Amino acid sequence: MHDKVWLVDNNAPIRVVVAKPGLDGHDRGAKVVARAFRDAGMEVIYTGLHQTPEQIVETALAEDADAIGMSILSGAHNTLFPKVVGLLKAKDASDIIVFGGGIIPEADIQPLYDKGVAQIFTPGTTMEKCVNWLKDAVEKKRQSA
Repeated sequence: MHDKVWLVDNNAPIRVVVAKPGLDGHDRGAKVVARAFRDAGMEVIYTGLHQTPEQIVETALAEDADAIGMSILSGAHNTLFPKVVGLLKAKDASDIIVFGGGIIPEADIQPLYDKGVAQIFTPGTTMEKCVNWLKDAVEKKRQSA
C-alpha cells in the first residue's frame, strides 16, 4: 500500500486526483467535474493539462489519493488508461481507483474495464451520477481495506 503503513479512516474526505493526460488541451469538462467533487466535500487535486501517466501516478501517490479521474478527449484512452493502471500496479498501489470520461466509443468501454478501469463516464452523464458513483466506490474500497 503505497510503500507506507497507514490506517483507513472511513470518515476522512475522499481524495481524488483529476487529471488531463496527453496532448489534449480541452480541460473545461475536467474542471467542471473537479468542482462537482469539491462541492460534494471531496478533496480534489487537479493536475492541470498535458500530464504524463507517470506524473499522474506520482501525484496520486504523493497525495495519498483514493482515486484518479482522467478526462480524455484525444482518442488516446486505450493507451493512457491502461498505462496508469499498470503503473499503479507496479507501485503496489492497485487500491487507487481509476475512472474517467470523455469521448470514448461504446466498443472501447468494456475492454477498458477488463484492463482495470473502474468506471467510464460518457458525454451527458450528470455530475450527480459521477459524485454518487465515486462516493460508493471509495466506501466499498475503504470497507474492504
